Amino acid sequence: MFEFKIENIDWKSRAWEFFTEHGSFKTPCFMPVWTKATVKWIPDEWLDEMWAEIILNNTYHLYLRPGQDVIKHFWWVHKFQNYNKPILTDSGWFQVFSLWQTWWETSFKNNESLVKITEDWVHFRSFIDWSKHYFTAENNMDLQSNLWADIIMAFDECAPWDSNYEYAKAAMNRTHRWAERCVKRWKENNEKRKQNWEYLQALFPICQWVVYDDLRKESAEFISKLNCPWLAIWGLSVWESKEDMYRTLDIIEPVLAKEKPRYLMWVWTPEDLVEWIYRWIDMFDCVLPTRLWRHWVCFSSTWNIKIKNEKHKLSKEPIDETCDCKVCKKYTRWYLRHLIAENEMYWMSLLSYHNLYFLVNLAKKARQSILENKFEEFRNDFWNKYDPENKMHRW
Repeated sequence: MFEFKIENIDWKSRAWEFFTEHGSFKTPCFMPVWTKATVKWIPDEWLDEMWAEIILNNTYHLYLRPGQDVIKHFWWVHKFQNYNKPILTDSGWFQVFSLWQTWWETSFKNNESLVKITEDWVHFRSFIDWSKHYFTAENNMDLQSNLWADIIMAFDECAPWDSNYEYAKAAMNRTHRWAERCVKRWKENNEKRKQNWEYLQALFPICQWVVYDDLRKESAEFISKLNCPWLAIWGLSVWESKEDMYRTLDIIEPVLAKEKPRYLMWVWTPEDLVEWIYRWIDMFDCVLPTRLWRHWVCFSSTWNIKIKNEKHKLSKEPIDETCDCKVCKKYTRWYLRHLIAENEMYWMSLLSYHNLYFLVNLAKKARQSILENKFEEFRNDFWNKYDPENKMHRW
């Protein structure tokens, strides 16, 4: 059975421990994203070094390649990628949705849309070979059950950020109907797993992310009442502003079930993580830490640092003097800048490692402060150091 217990509450911040077939993990926590059964540029041994306790796999990509049959041949996703800690799989909807939002949106061949949504299913094309596929609430639950993740996500519609009110409401209602179907199939699959002496999975139904306050609150109330031990919240559809993010969670927080763990999907930055923990959120994920290297950007306790900038030439400082990751302990900004200039690929791994470590351990420090009833002190200390020049507004 999947179990969890709350260890302490400090104002609106919470510390939990969760127990799964593949070990326990503690929250608040940041989950590294294994999009295609690996973290970009990071071997899993490095994740052990930074004490990451749970990771996220992407169902859409694993479904397309290598596929369920290949993963089954290797005895499911834990064995396939040789990872023996808890795994959460998303539903894959965001990847389907992202096709709709890119330049492929209008047409590819014969003016045919890459994504079609009906009440019963979502039809989409593979980004690999443009072959046709479809997801339903039921087959998506089956797919995630077959991957054998410890935690799975309900299939929802991620409405575009600029949806008008009518479409946002329709998408929300469809998401709620799909959530009920997902819960039904999840329970059926868990009953089958129990009969076969297989471990049970936990399900996160998802509160719809739209910026209309009444719809957001309605969705939070509906999802909170579903017979599931968890609930999830869309953090960003893609382009919402931070003002909308923080304002919306402040609106829905009073109606979220307090006895249920909460997972916010897509947290982008250190300041987001700190502020969401302050707002009763327990789990987070994002691919941003391992994407920022493309722009030579690193997280730090004072603000993001762009290593390639001229001012870091000949600098003997680490990325962040307060960070105890192996990159900051060993390498200077100038050395990292040198690797970038020489196009030595190692710099991608080093920057990715630092960024992941920074968020994983920021969450761990927040957890410790909650256990000591000092989270407000931790939060104030974070903001006193962060962005000292720009005086970024604290939402």
